[in-house]
Amino acid sequence: MSPLASWARRHPHTADAVRLTLSLVLLALVTFEGVVLARQPSLPHAAVWISGILVCLSAAPWPAVPLLARAWFAAAVTWTVTLLLIFGNHPLVVWGGGEAIALLVLLSQVLLRAPARTAAVLGPLLGLGCMAVPVRDTDPGRFTLLFSVLTVVVGAYSLLLRLQSVQRVRDLDAVRTAERLELARELHDLVAHHVTGIVVEARAARFTRVSAERAAEIFGRIETAGDEALGSMRRLVKILRESGEHPPGGGSPGTAPVAGLADIRTLTDRFSATGPPVALYVEEGLGDRLPGDVAATAHRIVLEALTNTAKHAATATAVRVGLRTVPAGLEVRIADDGGRPARLSETARGGGYGLVGMAERAEALGGSLTAGPSPEGGWQVTAVLPF
Repeated sequence: MSPLASWARRHPHTADAVRLTLSLVLLALVTFEGVVLARQPSLPHAAVWISGILVCLSAAPWPAVPLLARAWFAAAVTWTVTLLLIFGNHPLVVWGGGEAIALLVLLSQVLLRAPARTAAVLGPLLGLGCMAVPVRDTDPGRFTLLFSVLTVVVGAYSLLLRLQSVQRVRDLDAVRTAERLELARELHDLVAHHVTGIVVEARAARFTRVSAERAAEIFGRIETAGDEALGSMRRLVKILRESGEHPPGGGSPGTAPVAGLADIRTLTDRFSATGPPVALYVEEGLGDRLPGDVAATAHRIVLEALTNTAKHAATATAVRVGLRTVPAGLEVRIADDGGRPARLSETARGGGYGLVGMAERAEALGGSLTAGPSPEGGWQVTAVLPF
């Protein structure tokens, strides 16, 4: 979603007011030309006035009518009137300045939002239509050059923004893919850890004499480890199917579990030693019933959130980290009280994809992640991970 569309969704009433204002301004330009500057009523003047009204109404970004439908309609109207006037009777003085501006607005939106093939056809139609509007006049003069330059500038700037948006999408996809592969590696390690435990328990039961109660206890641990391994493997397969990739090879799988819930306290203590103090709350008994892959994801989210706090709220005086169970699963909440960002170079500051990686991890496990200003001030990250 583009920044403009995101802003319109967050502020619907303001967006409606902006649309109405844009429509009124464009219609005022057309009315001024058609009524005030028209020296005498004529059929060409009427055609220019009607064309301007229709094109200006098409340029208003009303969500009920798709952009492409409005743009194709505006292109058809403006070219029909232009060709009729060029090969017929030229109007005097009035040549449609409001209509040309409306065509520029549509041109910018089409080049930014339309599919590539459609933009390659519709964009030139709108741009050339804007250049041709002054030619309707018997003496277009410098206005033809003016709108030709404006068309080139608007078109070039819109294409530049489109290229930046495409690159941004590619970068986001790369971050999501890397995060999925990293999560797949961690899940692979967890499965190897559980299977190793199963082998050890089975070997101990096989080569030692155990009582019936001891055997039941061993079989219970084997059953639990097997269930966790199967659950982690299912999530691993789901992630790999969605990403279309495979876990990175090279080297044998580790037999030690990846960082999880027990490492969060070490992480917060290390952060408190160099940054603002961290108040950590972990629900009692949570570590005993939390699957390893969920704990690893919680650790990664806390790590990324604290890293963002160090970058973007370096002068914060307190950070709160809480982990508790909710009906939907495990809730991980990290909040700071705000502050000024650290003085870092653009390379050290990063590309702003940390939240994308955290959200990808949460969604890979069937959860969700939200981030934004907290009611108490500062910034808050909340993730819910089902288990």
